[in-house]
Amino acid sequence: SGLLTRLQTSAPTIQNLSSSNSFSQNIPSCLWKLGRLNHVAIAVPDLEKAQALYKDVFGAQVSETVALPEHGVYTVFVELGNTKLELLHPLGEKSPIASFLQKNKTGGMHHICIEVDDIKAAMTELKKKKIRILSEEPKIGAHGKPVIFLHPKDCHGVLVELEQA
Repeated sequence: SGLLTRLQTSAPTIQNLSSSNSFSQNIPSCLWKLGRLNHVAIAVPDLEKAQALYKDVFGAQVSETVALPEHGVYTVFVELGNTKLELLHPLGEKSPIASFLQKNKTGGMHHICIEVDDIKAAMTELKKKKIRILSEEPKIGAHGKPVIFLHPKDCHGVLVELEQA
């Protein structure tokens, strides 16, 4: 009965936390909505070794390498069930990943990608809120959908990619 008593006394606390509206009351209504986390991108100095780690050691499903010259990267996607990892490797010397790897020799997290239901509305509203977007127009990303990147200094040090869902 000791465990049952503890569960009964802690249940109202859990219920009160979950029914709290303090988070939703502070969120302004938007013309667009954030969706799910699409992927976390990791810059890697050796793409073959990174692919082998996720495929051979972790047993994950790993895509073929795809070149994206417009973005200056090679990409590989690692399927995780509820999201993906994107392995990034430089394509050409002007690649943003090449400069990232010069500062981070062993690689590391490069950006996160979150889906949005209306990328154009997101751009308009984010500009009004003084969030810098790193391109004037969306580019086509690795999934064949429009993407934009938000300046990391405006996003607490994180490079954020928004992708049209």
